[in-house]
Amino acid sequence: MPDYVLTPIGVLRSPLTRRADAPRQGREGAPDAWLEVAELFAAGLAGLAVGDVLIVITWLHQAQRDTLQTHPRNDQTAPLAGIFATRSPDRPNPLGLHRVTVREIEGRRLKVGPIEAIDGTPIVDIKPALAGE
Repeated sequence: MPDYVLTPIGVLRSPLTRRADAPRQGREGAPDAWLEVAELFAAGLAGLAVGDVLIVITWLHQAQRDTLQTHPRNDQTAPLAGIFATRSPDRPNPLGLHRVTVREIEGRRLKVGPIEAIDGTPIVDIKPALAGE
């Protein structure tokens, strides 16, 4: 299969610095964090407003990319499941999907939350959430 290239559009700045400290999902106590969008892509933020609900797509840069099965939620008593049946960050293409709300906008920085990704996580894309998502 061919390889594809992703270009990060920015980086996440979060108080979460270790993967072990991050909640499994944003709704499980994740903090707000800043999305710092690169100058090259800043014009793409036009039209965003405080209160908007977004889907932030990240590259989970500390993921194990050779994992194909896991115990869901790292519960060793649960039977092994294929990673495509879980929300595990460890997967061949470790894309993170985060539903967040825009809290503040400062130039090319968006404060969003809650988001469970750790500091330094590359941002791949930002999309508006559709009603019902």
